[in-house]
Amino acid sequence: MKNLSNFKMLLLAFGLFSGMASAQAISSKTVKTTVSGTSTMHDWTMTSTSGTFSGTVAGNAINNIQYNLGAKTLKSGKGAMDSNAYKALKADKFPNITFTATSVNIGKGTITGKLKVTDVTKTVSFPVTVAKSGNSYTITGTETIKMTDYGVTPPSFMMNTVKTGNEIKITVNVTAN
Repeated sequence: MKNLSNFKMLLLAFGLFSGMASAQAISSKTVKTTVSGTSTMHDWTMTSTSGTFSGTVAGNAINNIQYNLGAKTLKSGKGAMDSNAYKALKADKFPNITFTATSVNIGKGTITGKLKVTDVTKTVSFPVTVAKSGNSYTITGTETIKMTDYGVTPPSFMMNTVKTGNEIKITVNVTAN
């Protein structure tokens, strides 16, 4: 009876340790975020390559997903436009845009998590592709949101004659290992 109990403990310990050994912590190697929208004058794009991403791979999923983007790392190449965007994002008061999710499966699917812009957090779901190559993972997703849903007043300038559209498209491309 004692040998059977020891055998069960050995199996339990082996199962726990082998499960722990298969989990792989990953973090960003590269993160590119593009935000694009419209205005009464022209379409526009802002890009950042300074975000961070982390998660833990276990089996066919990435768990405990954390994405962080400094609002002022988004750049359009036009200083006045950048300044207007940072003001609208209240970037001095809320310097980070974050996304957290419990998990996403490898392959094509949908990710659901919490997106925080300014002081507003909302649950969002959007299509994502997660590709594995060796110990590296490429995660790509695109979502369209309304700025006003996150407490952001769409920027306007030139005495309100040029107005930014409320909808923006956010595209994130991450490589992590």
